[in-house]
Amino acid sequence: MDLSPFYPLLRTTPLMRGLSDEDLDQLLPCLDPRVRQFSKGEILLLAGDSAREAGILLEGRITAAKPSPDGSDVTVACMGPGGVFADVLSGSSQKSPVTITAETDCTALYLPYERVMSPCRCLHPAHLQLLRNLILTISDKYFALDQRLELLICKSLRERIAIWLLDEAKRAESDTFETSMTRSALAQYLNCDRSALSRELGRMQREGLIECWRGSFKILDKNSLRAQKKER
Repeated sequence: MDLSPFYPLLRTTPLMRGLSDEDLDQLLPCLDPRVRQFSKGEILLLAGDSAREAGILLEGRITAAKPSPDGSDVTVACMGPGGVFADVLSGSSQKSPVTITAETDCTALYLPYERVMSPCRCLHPAHLQLLRNLILTISDKYFALDQRLELLICKSLRERIAIWLLDEAKRAESDTFETSMTRSALAQYLNCDRSALSRELGRMQREGLIECWRGSFKILDKNSLRAQKKER
């Protein structure tokens, strides 16, 4: 499959940042990636399975959910085009703690971990950049986990919402942003009931802190949101 139409998207991913079209022309044949298409509802990776490939979502939307002891699933991440998954797991001997499911019809690019870690004899500079990017990605995901822990230890729902809003705005580099998570998925991520989340968002909107419509959010009073984090 000709991947050149996806080069602009690939360069936006943490694994491929800093690479030119020429770099990708050299790198991808060495990695011998494969492309798979999935239908809505199909499982890309099942909890308890091993993963030896890092995935990059080219088209569509996926959700990663962790099974809980009571049989329900807790959403831990939602990704659209450019999302990277199983990149940390593929270098581990541990089994996947999450199930990744296609929320829509989607297309994913898979990079064999052994080829990522074992440059070819040509030792292209692009491959060395890929390895540096992988290390940075692992570091970034460590801090993302720390942010998730910060959410989980918050006692009030408003504080959890405030932290999430501020983190998302920082990631988007804008006080107006969209999330690919549904309201139900966001409630699971924030460890609360969907109705409670909707009520609290409604109160925050009436108080002039935010504006929200479905998956779109606009922060109106960032200082007040920051104050929520301090009122523990």
